[in-house]
This record gives sequence, C-alpha cells and structure tokens, in this order.
Amino acid sequence: MLGRESLSLEQRGSRGQTGEAKAAAQPSSSISVRSISYTIRERVGPWWNISLYNKKWTRQILKDVSFHIESGQIMGILGNSGSGKTTLLDAISGRLGHKDNFIGEVYVNGRQLKKEQFRDCFSYVPQSDTLLSFLTVQESLTYTALLTLKKCSNDFIKKKVSAVMAELSLSHIADKVIGSQIFVGISGGERRRVSIAAQLLQDPKVMLLDEPTTGLDCLTANQIVSLLSELAHRDRIVIITIHQPRSELFRLFDQIAIMSFGEMTFCGNPMEMITFFSGCGYSCPEQSNPFDFFVDLTSVDTRSKERELETYSRVQVIVSAYKNSEIFSKVLAVIEKTKRMKELPPIPFKNKDSPSAFYKLWILLRRTTRNFSRDKMGVIMRLLQNLLFGLFVAFFLLRLRNDLEKGAVQDRVGLIYQCVSAPPYTGMLNAVALFSPLRAISDQESKDGLYKKWQMLLAYIVHFLPFSVISVAIFSTFIYWTTGMYPDASRFGIFFAVVLASHIIGELLTLVILGVVQNPNMVQSGVVLLNSAGVIVGTGLVRTIEEMPTPFKILSYLTFQKYSSEVLIVNEFYGLNFTCDGAKSPTAPNATCLYSGNQFIETTFPDALSQFTVNFLVLYAFLPGLAIIAVLSFKIRERIIGRQ
Repeated sequence: MLGRESLSLEQRGSRGQTGEAKAAAQPSSSISVRSISYTIRERVGPWWNISLYNKKWTRQILKDVSFHIESGQIMGILGNSGSGKTTLLDAISGRLGHKDNFIGEVYVNGRQLKKEQFRDCFSYVPQSDTLLSFLTVQESLTYTALLTLKKCSNDFIKKKVSAVMAELSLSHIADKVIGSQIFVGISGGERRRVSIAAQLLQDPKVMLLDEPTTGLDCLTANQIVSLLSELAHRDRIVIITIHQPRSELFRLFDQIAIMSFGEMTFCGNPMEMITFFSGCGYSCPEQSNPFDFFVDLTSVDTRSKERELETYSRVQVIVSAYKNSEIFSKVLAVIEKTKRMKELPPIPFKNKDSPSAFYKLWILLRRTTRNFSRDKMGVIMRLLQNLLFGLFVAFFLLRLRNDLEKGAVQDRVGLIYQCVSAPPYTGMLNAVALFSPLRAISDQESKDGLYKKWQMLLAYIVHFLPFSVISVAIFSTFIYWTTGMYPDASRFGIFFAVVLASHIIGELLTLVILGVVQNPNMVQSGVVLLNSAGVIVGTGLVRTIEEMPTPFKILSYLTFQKYSSEVLIVNEFYGLNFTCDGAKSPTAPNATCLYSGNQFIETTFPDALSQFTVNFLVLYAFLPGLAIIAVLSFKIRERIIGRQ
C-alpha cells in the first residue's frame, strides 16, 4: 500500500523520463534486443510411463521480445514465476542452452555480438550466492581480483578491492567471514553485495542480476535496488529481474518491463507504464502498489479452465495494444537508428587482463587451502577419520596371533579386507562434502571467464594430497603396530603406500563422477556401490578369483582392489609361520601341522607373489589415470553447462 509520504504516479514517472533523457543525450553504451524467441522440447510424461516419455511437446519460453536500454539506466523486469524473466537474462548474456532453438539478435552499441563475445561483455549475478564460507569479505574479493587481473603489486590489488568495497558499502565488514547455514557470518543482503562486488572487480559496463532481492527483507531489498540504481547512474547499464517489489522502488527504475508467458506486455519508463495501462482501461488505484497491480493484471490464472481462458485473453489484448503502441514503435526505431550509426563507442568489454593458467592454479590452491583450514572441526575430522576407524578395528581384533586354532589366518584376511575397503570410502566422503561447494563456485566463475573448471579440480587435488598422506600415516602407524602385523619397517612402508593409494583413488573416483553427475547424494551412492562391487569381485577375499565365473574374473582386472589386496596379502603373509597347538594342518589333516604364509599365498592367490611388483605399479597407475579422467569429465561438464 502507498502512504501519504509516497510520491504521486506522475512524480515517480518523471525520474524515469529524466534518466532516459540524460542517457539519450550522451550514451556511452547501449543494448538492443530485437525479436528474441526461444523454444524448448520437453517430454510429456515421467520416465516410467514409456509411451508418454517417448513423446515430446514444444514449449515457447520467449516470444518476440524487443527492448532498448542505454548507459546510466536501470531496468526492472517483472513478472510471475514462469513468465520468462530469467530466461530473458540468459538470452541477453548468451547463457541459453539448446542455442539452435534461439532466434533473435542482441546488439551492443549497434554491433551484433558474436558467440564468444557474450561472456566478455556482460556481468551476471545469479539468484543464489556462491561464496566460500570461511573466507572474509576482503579475502573473497582479493582472490577474485587476483584471478581477474594479471600479476599486479599487492598495493594495486588492495586499492582495487578497497575501492569496490567502498562503492558497495562493505568496508565496515571487510574482516567478517562470509558464513553459511551452519555458522553465523554476514547477512543475506551483505552476501548479495559481495556477489555484486566480485563482478565489479572486472569493471563491467553492463550488469545483469537475477532476482537480487530474493530472500531479503523489505528494507534490505530496497537498499540493494537503491545501490544498483546508483551503480547504473555511474555510466553503467543495469538490468535486474525482480519479484514483488515494494512501491517505494517505483521511482528508482528508468525502465520497467513486464513479462507474461514469455511475452513482453510492456516496456518503458514508469510514466509511460501508467499512461499505457490507463489507456487500456486499467488505471492503478491510488492506494495500490503499481507493481503488484500491473503484474497481477498481466498474469494468467490457472486455477480453473474458465479463469485461464479469460485471463489469457486479457493478456493477449494488452500485448497486442503494446505492440501497436507508439512506445513500442519508438523502441524499434531507436534500435534501427543505433544499428545504422557509424560513430559509436566500441563494445564495452570487461577487463580481460587475465593472468596465466599456472598463476590461476596457484591462486585457486591458496584460496581453497585458506578456506578449508579455517574449519577446525573439518580439519580434525579429515586427519583423524581413518584413525577412528582403526580404533574400532584394533579394539575388535586386539592382537594378531600365529595360532591357527585361534584364527591367525582369518584375522589377517579380515584386517586386510577392511584396509582395502574402508580407505576409499573415507576418501569419497571427503570429496562429496568438500568439493561439492567448490564445484558450484567453479560453475559460476568459469562462466564469468575467471578460469576453467578443471583448474579448480586440479587445485583441489593438490590441496587434499597432504591431508590424505597425514591421515593415512596416522591410521597406518596405529593399526599396523598395534595389531601386530609383520614386524618389518619396509613392509610397513608398503602397507602405508597401498592404503594411501586406495584412499586417494576413492577420492579421485568420486571427483570423476562429480564431474558428470550433479546430485552429490547420487554420487555418494554410486561410489559406495562401485567400491563394494570392486571389493567383492576384485579382492578374492569373499570368493577366490580362480573360482569366479569368467566374466567376473575378467572384470576383476579393472578394479584397483584386486591389486591392493594381492599386494597386502603378500606383504603380510610372506615368510610367516603359523603354529597349530594340536590342530591339524589345513592342507594335510592327517599330517603334522606344518603351515606357512607362503602356502596360503600359493593356495589362495597363486600369482600374487610373482606379480607383486607389477600389482604395486598397476595400483599406482590408477592415480594419474583417474586424475586425467576427472579432468576430462570436468571438460565435458564445462561443455554441457555451456549449452544450458
């Protein structure tokens, strides 16, 4: 509702006209969108209904959308959910998937953009903030600046970051951590301003923001829009989508566009909007919020078939009136005039002074390490998670013995089984918990052109290696000497190396799947299934490989568990002699008890001893192999997301 202190409709509209006149006088840049249409094909039914799933229907998301905006102006795109607001931003910024279904033209300063130019021209702030939780505001922006600019002096970077923080009123919280849902940090409005600040570091002339006020209280939402309006009036173009803005924001917009079912029902300055809808017979009541009134007026009510037909017909009448109006004719005329102008400023690209790939990798490694090192509980768990498992196993086994009657062989086989199966699982838990937020950030920052997704992946791999070495070293030292495995330092080294490789392979395998599967829960389930299958098929500890059917026997050679288990079996059993204490020999029940570890190896794993070195090398060959596959999976991910 509008109070007495609110401006009249004419007063609200006058600011839009003033801003438009100012921009038209000396425009340094402009955006022209001409006849944009976009369609997608969706499956009719769910996957379990085969007859419907195989059918597709075409849905038009955008239909013949055109507008023109110049520097110094801010445009608000309004409309209910599903009206096409976000898709329109994606079309403007070149982020649409299925580009073959896209028709239309986007011009900047009268020049049609090429496919590779969109990313370098537009700054895009998505609806959700993707920030690292344990960094401070200043650190977060500093690392973004380092990824954006070539290797500069620390003073230059510091001044750049300080200037942007001052521009967005963030200086007073520079040393506060970003925070997350788990622990308190900065507020939602401050997080949104940090996301905007990260884009400003590239000196964009065009800023696109998708629902920047979502999830914010009314006061904070007003502050964000006021801030964006100020940024626009500093010779920038700002286009935002907004849902249910307060009436106080009416006077801040230079242009207002209203979307409905992919069509633009109106686009012009606030005063033109009041005049246009009044001419259509829909005057906004004095005590009503014009945003709410006109968005409701142009929405389709789907609660019943009758209401849907009635409201859709009303929207089509308004769309037709707008397309035939002088306002729309002026927009098309300005677009054509701009295209024909020869003396226009060049396309205002963002700052492309990008550092080298190696330097970006170094910055990403520093940022990742600093962020995760602030999580004290997380660091402790990463270092001690394998030890906690080892404590349980050691308590259960107590001390390995050499008495066959008391399970000397069985206990050792069981311990090796656990050492083969558990470390990959803990590695998987690390990757799912830690890399998933990094992946979300890399999806956004790679679209901004800061770096490639695989560079974030490599930075994470380098980051987790020291943690893996320390964690496995603690576990191996405890479990090996506490349970009384073969008392030899060199064999302990082999045990440590095998468990370390298994742990790292588990994390790398998870990264491979994270590259192509979006849902972390599905990734976790998939890796657990793969690890369990590898243990059953590859180790020979559940059923000997010689007794397996041929397909499983062949499949076992593709599992890393085959090589790790055979190395550990030889490492532990070779040279051991077991006592019987009255029990009969397993291999000769009627003979004197003479049984050694060598006999067990020859009986159960006949090729393990001769293939010991080869098995060890093949096990470690999985590490670079999976790392390369992980990089390739993220390159594939980059292409897939680039089409979405």
